[in-house]
Amino acid sequence: MDPAVQALIDAINAGDRAAFLAALGPNPTMTDDGTERNLEEWVDREIFTVHGHLTVESSTDDGRSLVARYRNDTWGEMRTRWQFIVADGKVTHFDTGQA
Repeated sequence: MDPAVQALIDAINAGDRAAFLAALGPNPTMTDDGTERNLEEWVDREIFTVHGHLTVESSTDDGRSLVARYRNDTWGEMRTRWQFIVADGKVTHFDTGQA
């Protein structure tokens, strides 16, 4: 697993918003099913206020492309895909959506 991606996953699973933001590079971006979202609003709504948890099923691209079971209090559990761009040891962009 890419260490930057692992840091992000660990932060999600610990409910640690500060650690999540620390794993991101400057001016990070994200998309959900290909639609650009406001990252901080999205992570609050989809992860940190609803107890998000990510369990990786498989990874490719040196741990930068994942298929995972993701669950939160809003949507329950679903199979999701995650793709990350990492630069200088930090996640600069990620895309997620249903797998």
